[in-house]
This record gives sequence, C-alpha cells and structure tokens, in this order.
Amino acid sequence: MVNPYEAAGVNVNSGYEVSNFVKSNLAKDKAKSSNIGNFGGVYEIPEGYRHPVLVSGNDGVGTKLLLSIEGKKYDTVGIDCVAMCVNDLLAQGAKPQYFLDYIATGKIDSKIKKVLKGILFGCELGQVDLVGGETAEMPDMYSEADYDLAGFAVGIAEKDDLLVKEQVNSGDTLIGIRSSGLHSNGFSLIRKIFFKDNHFNYETHLEEYPDERLGDLLLEPTRIYTQEIVPLLDDKLVNGISHITGGGFYENIPRMLPDDLAASIDLDTWELPEIFKLVQKYGQLELADRYHIFNMGVGMILAVDPKNVSNVLKKLNTHERQAFEIGEVVKRQDQPLMLEGGNL
Repeated sequence: MVNPYEAAGVNVNSGYEVSNFVKSNLAKDKAKSSNIGNFGGVYEIPEGYRHPVLVSGNDGVGTKLLLSIEGKKYDTVGIDCVAMCVNDLLAQGAKPQYFLDYIATGKIDSKIKKVLKGILFGCELGQVDLVGGETAEMPDMYSEADYDLAGFAVGIAEKDDLLVKEQVNSGDTLIGIRSSGLHSNGFSLIRKIFFKDNHFNYETHLEEYPDERLGDLLLEPTRIYTQEIVPLLDDKLVNGISHITGGGFYENIPRMLPDDLAASIDLDTWELPEIFKLVQKYGQLELADRYHIFNMGVGMILAVDPKNVSNVLKKLNTHERQAFEIGEVVKRQDQPLMLEGGNL
C-alpha cells in the first residue's frame, strides 16, 4: 500500500536518514549526538559565569546558494551559514556555544549530506556544538535540485563583558582582520556582473585564474573568526567589533560606534585581494559602491585602545600577517565613516 504522504511527493524516511547521518558524524561525542532527533536541543550553560547572558543570531547564505546549485558544489555553503551566525555573536563579545540549521529542498538526496558536512566542519571551526536542526522536503515549493539554508546560533558572555558602543573611545585604533574573499554578501550583484553582464558561467576559466573555475573562486567559504577573537575577549583587549557583512563598511562600522564618533580609515593600509580586483575589472563599480556592498578584504574590524594595539597585533599575527592597523576612531564632524586613499 502506498503511503499517502509519499504519493504527494515526500519521502517519509528521508528525515530519519538525515538525522542518522548527523548522529553518525557526532558519534565520538555521545553528549552531542544524543540531541539529534529529539524535539529540541539541550545545552548546559558552562560553569564559572557570575551573570551570564545569552546572545543569539540567525542568518542564511543568500543567493550564493544559486552558485552552489549551478555548480553542484555543496560542501562549502554550510561553512558560510555557520560563519554568518557565529561572526555576529563574536561582534557582540559573546563566545559561540551552539548552532542549529534549517534546510529546505524539493528532494532530500546526497546534496543534503554534503551541505551538512560543511555545517559540521563550520561548527568545528567556530567552536560550537550542533544541537539540532530541521530538514524539510517540500516538492511543491522547490525543484529537486533547489534548496535553501539558514542557521541559528547562541553565544554566552558575562553581562558586564558584552561589547557595547559606549566602550569605544575617540583615539581608539582600528585593526582589520583579513577576509577569505567575498564571504556571503553581494552575490546578487556578483552574479549579475559575471553571469549576466559578462556572460560567463560556473565553468569559465578567467585569464587571471586559468586553472580554476570561476564558480569555485566565488564559492570560497566565509572565514570564521572564533579562534582569533575569543582570546582577545578573554583578555579584554577589544573595545568594539564590527563584522563586515551586507552593507559593507558604510553600514557595519557605524554599528559599533557611539553617535558622536566616526571611523577614519586609510584604504592604502592593506592589499586588496585578487577577487575584488576581478569584481572591479568586470563590474566597473564606483569605489564608494564597493565599500557599500563588499568587505573588500577585511572581514572583521576591531576598535582597540592604543596601549593594547601591539599586544593585539602580536596575538593575531603569530603565524601569519592577517591583521593590520587601518585607521582610528575620531570625533564625528559629519559622517560616521571617512575613507581616505584607495584612489579616491
């Protein structure tokens, strides 16, 4: 007898298969794997906090998923999803603790396991536990090839240690930490530039990268900054953090500043990554537009008291030069962000 739900196009066993897949990948940690398949994920608040507060955030990967679908490359966007959530927690001064995912698709098949592998790896990089999630098969909403992805993360901090605007002071040094590339913002424009305006496709080999497919370059996953930021939070070396996501410099940097302060940034203090040079070559965007949309090679910006700058840079640049002074916090005269250099 045919199951009526299966007759409607839904595989009733696919959800169980996904749960078992995640459980098997968490099998070495019984406490973590025991959450999977329950009605809710359980997480025990760590000891040692006097006045703990939980900080939560959720995000997705946006139209970067369309590249994943076109190229049938699914193993990196899970990292993006974790990164977009976890990096926001860090910007609040919270230590990431756990993560949940939501995946919707027309057909649960091997692509979903590949996405989940990326999520599991992202959780490892972000130092968070995967405590649950939902995978929904919706054949009338999505085609079999399509899927959507979102995540939810929670971090913890002492209430007095949260990073708030009032902690940032005039004279603070601004330190940038390198991004891994485009991260997960501006992809509607990226797709327009490369695939619509210039008629490239996923398989295109640009002259600048003859050995790599364009789609693979664009799918470089978002960097997760837990390993770099948490030690700085532990040592109370940072006054403010801005995660450079959608809206670029112009929208995100002012979010960490009091209303009477502004950020003055010298665009000549770091080398622009090649991917952004490609965007400019093929997109011919105004410089201000680029800094309104993309991270331009800087994924996190820290406001640091001048007396702590050398210590922060030493910690961040132990293995490679990934952080650099890019400007300072000043008294606001007009706009909350002032850019200098960069062929303005």
